Amino acid sequence: MATRLRKTRKFRGSRNHGWGQVGQHRASGHKGGLGVSGQLKHHYSGMLKTDPDHFGHDSTVPPHPTITRKWASVRDLDDLFTRYGKKEGEKKVIDLQGNGFDKLLGGGKIASAYTVKINRFTASAEEKVKQAGGEVLADNG
Repeated sequence: MATRLRKTRKFRGSRNHGWGQVGQHRASGHKGGLGVSGQLKHHYSGMLKTDPDHFGHDSTVPPHPTITRKWASVRDLDDLFTRYGKKEGEKKVIDLQGNGFDKLLGGGKIASAYTVKINRFTASAEEKVKQAGGEVLADNG
């Protein structure tokens, strides 16, 4: 639009251009700064509402996605059988995966033969269970 056609041409010399005597609508002071100024100061709460991810970085991918939160050792299988186990014919079956365990570790010794259902286990745990006459099944379902 041509400068000569703008409404401000009419207000030249009037100081407030029709916005009262205290200076409303004067430059950027009305909105608290130009652009995105004040994001860490007086516009912080507005920034949290409109753009909460403005600062920082994406941390949605953990550095170690496979975290073992609950585990059991081979030495614990006798106690775990009394709590979680059942007999299927001649076999003693312990469903660790179904009872919230993530991994079977190879610490300790066992005397009885167990069929252990768990997705993740160490090589030493599998070896010790097989030496006792049992087996470790990866229960993927």
